[in-house]
Amino acid sequence: MTHRLTSKDILALGFMTFALFVGAGNIIFPPMVGIQSGEHVWTAAIGFLITAVGLPVITVIALARVVGGIDALSSPIGKVAGLVLATVCYLAVGPLFATPRTATVSFEVGIAPLTGDGSLPLFSYSLIYFALVIGISLYPGKLLDTVGHFLAPLKIVALTVLGLAALIWPAGDIIPATADYQRAAFSSGFVNGYLTMDTLGALVFGIVIVNAARSRGIKNPVLLTRYTVLAGLIAGIGLTLVYLSLFRLGSGSGSLVDQNANGAAILHAYVQQTFGSMGSFFLAALIFVACMVTAVGLTCACAEFFAQYLPLSYKTLVFVLGLFSMVVSNLGLSHLIQISIPVLTAIYPPCIVLVVLSFTLRWWNKSSLIIAPTMLISLLFGIVDAIKTTEFKAVLPAFSQNLPLADQGLAWLPPSLVILLIVALVDRVKGRAQVKIHS
Repeated sequence: MTHRLTSKDILALGFMTFALFVGAGNIIFPPMVGIQSGEHVWTAAIGFLITAVGLPVITVIALARVVGGIDALSSPIGKVAGLVLATVCYLAVGPLFATPRTATVSFEVGIAPLTGDGSLPLFSYSLIYFALVIGISLYPGKLLDTVGHFLAPLKIVALTVLGLAALIWPAGDIIPATADYQRAAFSSGFVNGYLTMDTLGALVFGIVIVNAARSRGIKNPVLLTRYTVLAGLIAGIGLTLVYLSLFRLGSGSGSLVDQNANGAAILHAYVQQTFGSMGSFFLAALIFVACMVTAVGLTCACAEFFAQYLPLSYKTLVFVLGLFSMVVSNLGLSHLIQISIPVLTAIYPPCIVLVVLSFTLRWWNKSSLIIAPTMLISLLFGIVDAIKTTEFKAVLPAFSQNLPLADQGLAWLPPSLVILLIVALVDRVKGRAQVKIHS
C-alpha cells in the first residue's frame, strides 16, 4: 500500500517550509527596501521578490526533482566541486552567518531595549536561545509536529496581524527614494534579496522538507517530489504576501524614522505607534518565534549534511553547531552583516546559475560542459562584485568599474550569459560530430 499525505499534512508541510524560510532577515530587510525605494517601491519589490521568493521556490522544485539535497543537484559539476559548493552553502546559512544572526536580531529587537546592548545580556540570551535550538533539533523526526503543526501557525498568525495592520493603518506618505533606488530600483531590490539568504537556505532546507515527508512513511519518489513542490509553492505564496505587506509598511514609515534606519528600528517604530505599549512585546514575540524556527531548521539541515562526511553522530553535531553558532552570535549583528554581505555577493551567482541550469539538463549532450564553466565565470565576477562592497575595492583594476551592470552589483550576469552561449554552441558542435561518426 502506498502511503500518502493527508491534506492537513500537506498544508503543515507547506507551513513548515514557509516557517523555515521566514527568519530575521525576511522580516527586517523588506521594510528597509520599502522606505529607501520611495516612489519606486513596487519596481524594487519585483527585483527583491525574484531573488527572495522566485529563486528559493525554484530551488525547492529543483531539489524535489532529484529527490535529494544540494549534493544531488550539483552532480553535473563533479563530486569534489559539488562537495565544496555544498560545504560553503551549509556553513554560510548555518553556523557562520544565518544561524547566529537569528539570535542577534531577536536579541536586539526584544531584549536589548530592556537590558541595553551589552555583551553580558547578549551572552546570557544566546545561551538560553541556543539551548532551546539544540533541544528541538535533537529530534528531527518530530519537526513536522513541532514546527509544522505548532510554531509555524503561531508565526503565520503574528505575521498576518502585522501585514494587515500595515495595509489598513499606514504610518504616513511615501517619501522620495534614495540615490541608489532613483538610479536602479529593480537591480537594487534584486541584490538586496540576497541578504535574506533564501536561495542558499532552500539548497539547505530541501533535504529537510523531503525527510519530513519521509517521516510520514512516504517512500514513492514521485509522491515525494509532488509533496515537496506543493510545500515550496505554499511557502512562496506566504513569502510573497509577507513581503508585499512589509514593503507597504516600510514605504509609509518615512515620517517615523530616518530613511537609513535598519529594519528592526523601522518595525519597532511602526508597531509602537500602531499597537501602543503592547507593540514592543508583540514584535519581540514575533521575531523570537520567526528566528527560533529558522535556527532549528538550519541546525537540523547542517547536522544531517556534515554527519555524512565527519566521524561524528547527528546529535553530537547538533551540539557542536549550536555551541559554535552561540559563540559567533556574540560578535553582534552589525559585524555579522558586515562580513556576510561580500560573502553572499560572491557565492549567490554560481548558486543561481546551478539552480536555473538544472532545469535544462536534457537540452545538452554533456551537461557538465555547460554548467561548470558558467558557474566558474559567475563566481569569478561575483567575487569582483563582492570586493566592491569592501574597503579593498581600490585594489580592483579600473576596467572592473566599467563592466556592464557593474554599478548595479550585477557584473557577473553578462559574462555568464556570454560563456553560456559559447559552451552551448560547443556542445551542439560536438554532438553533431558524434552523430556523424556513429552514422
